[in-house]
Formats: sequence, structure tokens, C-alpha cells
Amino acid sequence: MKVATRSIFGLITLLFLSCGSHREGKTLFIASNLEIVELEVGMQSDPLGIDPNEVKFGWQLKSSGFDIKQTAYRIQVSRDKKFQKLFWDSGKINSDVSQHLKYDGPPFNYENDYYWNVEVWTNNSGSAKSKIAQFYTSPKSEKLKAKWIGAISRANSHLPEGRKMHTPTFKKSKRDSIIGSLDSLAYRSIILRKEFKADKKIESAKIYVSGLGHYKLSLNGNKVGNSEFAPLWTDYDKTVYYNIYDVTNQLDIGNNAIGVLLGNGMYNVIGERYSKFYISFGPPTLFFQLKLAYTDGSEEIIYSDSSWKYDKSPITFNTIFGGEDYDARMEQIGWDMPGFDDSQWNDVILQKAPKGKLLPQQATPVAISNAYSVKQSQKLADTTFVLDFGQNLSGFPEFKAKGKRGQKLKIWVGEKLKEDGSISQGGSGKPYYYEYTFKGDEVETWRPNFSYYGYQYAQIEGANYQQEEIQGPPTVLDIQSLFVNNSAKAGGTFESSNEIFNHTHQLIDAAIKSNFHSVFTDCPHREKLGWLEETHLNGPGLFFNYHLENFIPKVMQDIADAQRENGLIPNIAPEYVVFGGDFTDSPEWGLAGIMLPWMYYQYYGDTSLIEKYYTVMKNYVDYLSSTARKHIVYHGLGDWYDYGDHAAGYSKNSPIALSATSHYYYGSKLLSKAATMLGKSADAKKYEQLTKKIQEAFNTEFYNIEKGNYATGSQFSNAVPIYMGIVQPENRKRVLKSLTDTIKANNYRLTTGDVGNRYLYQVLAENDENEILFKMQNHYDAPGYGFQIKFGLTTLTEQWDPTKGNSLNHFMMGQIEEWFYESLAGIKADKKAPGFKHFYLEPELVGNLQFVQSSYESLYGTIIAEWNKNVEYTTFTYKIPVNTSATLKLPASKSSKVLVNGEKLLDYTIRNEKVEFNLGSGSYTIKISK
Repeated sequence: MKVATRSIFGLITLLFLSCGSHREGKTLFIASNLEIVELEVGMQSDPLGIDPNEVKFGWQLKSSGFDIKQTAYRIQVSRDKKFQKLFWDSGKINSDVSQHLKYDGPPFNYENDYYWNVEVWTNNSGSAKSKIAQFYTSPKSEKLKAKWIGAISRANSHLPEGRKMHTPTFKKSKRDSIIGSLDSLAYRSIILRKEFKADKKIESAKIYVSGLGHYKLSLNGNKVGNSEFAPLWTDYDKTVYYNIYDVTNQLDIGNNAIGVLLGNGMYNVIGERYSKFYISFGPPTLFFQLKLAYTDGSEEIIYSDSSWKYDKSPITFNTIFGGEDYDARMEQIGWDMPGFDDSQWNDVILQKAPKGKLLPQQATPVAISNAYSVKQSQKLADTTFVLDFGQNLSGFPEFKAKGKRGQKLKIWVGEKLKEDGSISQGGSGKPYYYEYTFKGDEVETWRPNFSYYGYQYAQIEGANYQQEEIQGPPTVLDIQSLFVNNSAKAGGTFESSNEIFNHTHQLIDAAIKSNFHSVFTDCPHREKLGWLEETHLNGPGLFFNYHLENFIPKVMQDIADAQRENGLIPNIAPEYVVFGGDFTDSPEWGLAGIMLPWMYYQYYGDTSLIEKYYTVMKNYVDYLSSTARKHIVYHGLGDWYDYGDHAAGYSKNSPIALSATSHYYYGSKLLSKAATMLGKSADAKKYEQLTKKIQEAFNTEFYNIEKGNYATGSQFSNAVPIYMGIVQPENRKRVLKSLTDTIKANNYRLTTGDVGNRYLYQVLAENDENEILFKMQNHYDAPGYGFQIKFGLTTLTEQWDPTKGNSLNHFMMGQIEEWFYESLAGIKADKKAPGFKHFYLEPELVGNLQFVQSSYESLYGTIIAEWNKNVEYTTFTYKIPVNTSATLKLPASKSSKVLVNGEKLLDYTIRNEKVEFNLGSGSYTIKISK
């Protein structure tokens, strides 16, 4: 490896002698511009609401040079945006660390703006200073003055309590009785307002607001923020989020007005039509506080209290599961503007605060990401039209229409059609629809505020479509389908010469987006619940495709809130409904509480979740120990939806005990590792010993010495112990051969399910069996992604055969994304240098693939990994971010010629038919002859 490294830098010497390069020490560097970008605090750009005790700095470096490394930095912080007086100066610190730098200066104040920059020095004597960035520290929750206000108290609303009202087992008569006894204000959308006067010039204005279940906020008639369904869902008995907005530029000197629209969301799931469950934390409620800082140094606080007014909103019905109705005749023009006459409005009542701890939301909000126009339309009858938007998604329609006052328009949405061409909601939850009542203006535009659904088709009832004549029924002039999902930025790209793989990536990505809202849901219609197994079994694909730096901590908070006193982590979080039995307690689901902190560490190099949730991890392993009999765990769902002739559901091909116990083992193994990392030596020893005992029990119970396989010999039974390291080293080859023989005997078709897919794929990838995995997915039969592509679907479905499953929008079978990025593109994290400070580039050129193009946005910058084959050679194109390095392992033979940026590489190491060498930062084109 040393020879290879020297030869690479020798090449750089040859390449850039004529480019103004210079020598420092023994290594030559090209003179280059250095730029500091992506300044972040807490892995966020200009964040609002950072805990002043947990400030960590990070930045990226850009340079056109090669092997550029940071050698020192200097951070400066000021309390004024002009940076005239420093609050803290780190001084020049010799270090290559550019992420997760913990602040160690004088304490930050709560509720303050701070401004900062950084200067960086590099190993080529280059240096640069960044632009000024900022952050705002959160308030102390106990210092907030605002009251919770609304239209009715919990006591007077008669809302039900408890979490066992699962509607499929809930009698209709009981449901009707509950709804019939409710005051309409218990679930009715309301609008609230407050006027105030700002007589002095404003230096800063920050709003803290939480409207439960969801709110829309406006100032002086203008919307604040771009969120949908804010704040994010939580278990409101444990955690309640509020949002922080900087509205300095949205206020006027003089009179101002605050307007808030409230809806139910997951806070108050009560109502007619379809519902997966009934739960209520209380009637709609508002928490609001505006902190005004004037240029003269004085401050003023406007907050929600008994002086506010409310009225019924035009939203006459809203539930997260059943839809939304709107009566435009009830609109009050200017209700959120100064000077509006609210004398006929009602005084709000002070409500009891939710039980949960009030925290500033740091996770990315839900927002509208795309809009789709109608691709095809079909008239089913007079004033009944079915529209196809060409993309299955989560969201809602937005229309422009004309109609007479009092006329109604109903819109049904769904992801399937019946044989007669009408909307089908049989597998996605029915009835779900939107109903709009016209006020009679020229053109009216509307879209829902507090309810969304998974759909591709919309059925208009009671109106014409794109016809100007409105003598009779209303006319829909235009309609779009709005894709609503979490606004986390894209983190990666993947494309190849294989169209099945390309379409598979698109199917999975669309399904992830559809189920990426306040939580990672199973489906965007029928349940909208955070089933936890998806988060870790699909974890690598999620991390590669999206920036989850601030969302995974939210998932972990949900898990911690859901954990029972006995340590059980239930299958869903937040746990809005208790299903009971294995649907509450399955180790493959609960393991997310241990897996996610480790994945977070691997991708971002941040140990904070392991530190913060160590007790959660430990208590869960202890819970599983309490259920085990001689270290074997027997309960759970097993390899859910494993494939075969049987009906999908509980694991059929493999023992549930094998699945449960393997995850018990893996949890104990990772817990021991966490204890070692955190210096908890007693725990490290305890759980290391427990892990060994589970391993012994597992092998005694399930390993067949004569056959050289586990349990039933299924793909899952053999893949899991290999992946997790349960199989004894001397038996590993036999078990792997049994696994591959089983796959070949099954005509290269999988038999695993939701849980087993990832382990199967990764065992094949990690053991040089990528050709087998290629054959398993490069076809249009079931089970396989190609079968869904053949059906013309646009999202991944619940079952391999979409004609058998209910939902057409699940991402739980999307584990192949990990193979796309790590194996085909070859972007692999280094477990010894987490966060991609150092990483591997090790692509697999399998099957008839001719090219792969991929990228990943790491914390240090964009990693580009591409390769392209032709008759004579394979070309590899790489970009390695500044201040990182990579080890390349590329297919080659002893007779291969290797060119790096056009120069022949003479000395290198060949190992396992791959050429190995290290590279620092830069852009490289590498050609290897066949």
C-alpha cells in the first residue's frame, strides 16, 4: 500500500508541474482556491432553537487541488451581525477536525442570536475565511409565558381517552355513540386572532408557536413559514414540539395582526368516515409567543392568553384519516389583518396544557415538494370524472373552479381503480374524500390544510371538468396533485445501464418520500403509523438518499417516548394505538432503538444518539432478557411477509424464534460495543458475556450439524446468522454454501420478507456473491422489483405481487438501495473512521452492467462514484471531498494497465483481483485495461 500511495503522488507531481504547483515536505500539491461552505451548527444551516449547551460547529471545504487537508482552524463568535465585537475567539487550533466541534467558550445565553465564522489553514499553505453564519439559541421552556388556548376545555369536550380503540375491532355503535356525545367544538377547526401595536423600530422578532394537532400561521395576512402539518407528530403525553420563526421582516411599525388556523391532525383523531383508530389528547389548542426586541434595547412579549378571540373556520370537517370539508361561504375576508372587526367573535378559554415536554422542533418540516398535472381524464357520467395524475404519492389536490353560491364539489382520491373506472379505496381506507362548498365568486382556488392521503387518481363528483359553461353544475377549470413529504434535502443519486435497477430506485424513492412525513410511515393512507422495522432495515438506503442529520434524533425521541417502563419498545412510535401481542412486541421492530444510533454514528460520525439513548438501548436488551427462556426469545412477527405460496403475514418459511433470538443477540452485541465506547466497563463485560450465551443457545437450538444449515434451511434462517456473526467461524463456509445452493435451487428467487431481505442482500454482497444477487433482481417475475415495474406502478408496493396486497405505497421491501450505493457504486463507509472522514470506493462490476453513476452528499462534501465499461478498459470517475481520503479497490488483474488522470501507474498492490491504493481529495479519472 505504501508503494501504491507513493506512485499516486508521483503521478500528481508529473501532472501538475506545469500548473503552478509547489512542494511542501515530500508531497506536491497544486496551487488552488480554498472555499469554506456549508457552515452549520448542530448539522443545520442558520438554525433557530439550538440548545445553548449543545452547540457544535461544522463546515465543508472546497478546493480544486489534490490531497488538501485542513491543518488548523479558528472560530470566532459575535453577538452582533456586523461582527464588530467578539463574544468568543477559539484562537488558531492545530486540528483536521471540521465536524462536530463542541463549543467550549463562555456560556451562551438563552433566546439570543449569535453570529460566527471560521478561518481554515491547509497543508498546502492555503487558507481561507468563511462568510458569517448565525444561529439562535432556544428559550428555557419554563420561562415561556404563553398559555394554551382554544374553544373548549377537555373536560367539556367529552373526548374519549385511551389507546386501545383500533377501529377494525371497534364496534360501529360504540363509535357512533362517542361521536354523537361530542360537542362540535371538540373536533371543529377554528380560527384565532390577536392584534398588537409595535410603536418602535424592531431589531428582532421571533415567534414560538405550537398549534395542536396542526396550525397555519399568518402575520398581517401573510403566511409564516412553508410547513404543512406543523408541528411534527409526537406522543403528546411525552413530547410536544413548537416551531420558531424569525419574522423580523414581516412586522410593521404600528398595528399588526396575528392569525392562526387550527386543525386536528394526530392530536385529535376523532370523526366520522374512515379512521384507523380513535385517540384524543384534547380539542384543538394553541400555544403562541412573540418576542420583540427593539433597536432601543427594550423588549416586549405578545403571547396567547384570554385576550385572544376565536371563531369557527370555513373548514367544517377535518380528520387526518377521513378527509376535509370546506365551506367558502364562511370565509371572513381580512380576519388575519389589522383593523378587522372581531366584535362578534368568541373569547377563547384557557385550556390545560398537554402533558408532554415542550421542545423546539429541530427536525425538518413537512412541505409541498412537487405538483403533477392531469395525464389522462375519463368521464364516467354527467358531472363525474376520473383524473389520472400519473404518479402515486402522498398529498392532496389543489383546484381552481367556478360555481354558484352553495353548490358543492366532492373529490375522492385513491391509488387504484375499480373495473368500472371509478376510484377504489378498498385497500387504503374508506370513505375518504374532500367536499367544497362554493361562495360564488368568479374563480375559487382551494386545497386541503389538515388531511392528506396516498393516491394517484382523483374522482370529481358534482362538477364539469375543464368546461367554461356553468349554467348548471360547477366547473373545475384546473387541478393539480400536490406531493407532500418531509423537506429533508436529497442526499444521493443513483443511475445505471440497467433499466430494472433504475426504475426500482425510482419506485423505492417515491415510496420513501410518500411515507416520509412526521415519522417514517408504513403507508400514506390506511395507517400512517411509524412501524419501526423500516427505519433500520431500510436505514442505509434512507441515509444515502436523504439528509437525516436532524430527523433521526426525532425518531429516537419518539422511540424513547414509546418505551414502556419494563423496557419494551413497541412496534410503532409514536404509539397512538396499542394493538397488543406480537403487533406490539416484536424484537425485529424494537431493535430500531439500538440500530439507529449506530447507523447515525456510521454515516455522520456523531456519537450523541448513542450517548443520549444508551439507557433506552440497555433497557430494551434487559426486557428481551426477561422474556427469553434459556436465552431463546420465542415471540414476534418473524420475517414478516416472507415469500411463498402461503398468505403474506407472519413468518412461515423460518422459525419466529430464530428471528427473534438473532435480533436479541444483535442488540446485546451492539449494546456491549456502546458500553465500551462510553467507558462503561461493567456493562461492556456483562453484555459481552450475555452475547456469547445467546450465541451458544442459538447455535445449539437451530444449527444442523449434518446439513450445515440453520433451522428450516431457508434463505432467512441461513442469512441472518451469517450477517450478524452468530455462526461459528468453522461453520461459516458451509452455511454460506447452503444459502447459495438454496437460492440456485429456487431459480434465483428470494423467499425472504420485510425483515430478511436486507440480511440476504448484504450477506451475498459481503461474501463476493454479487452475481447471484444480480440474477435475483434482474428479471420481471415475482418476487422481484421488475414484476412491479411491469405493472406500470410508480411506487413500491406492500407485496411483491401488487394484485395481492392492499397498499401500493410501502417502502418496507426497498432494502436493495443499500446494494445500489454500497456495492454497485461502491461507496462504503469506514467503520474505523465513521462519518466518511475516510471511506472506501469498491464497486462491483456485475452481470451485464455497462455503467453506474452515483453520488452521496457526505458531511464533508459530495462524493462522486462512477464507472463505465467498454471493450478495452473500464473508466472510473471519482470525486473525493477536501479533508477526507479514500481507499480504492478496483477490479484488475496482474496484466492490467492502470492510468490515473492519464498517467500510467507502475507500482500498485493486487489483492483478490483488485488493485488497491489510497487517494486524498480531488477529482480523478482512472482507466484500467481488461
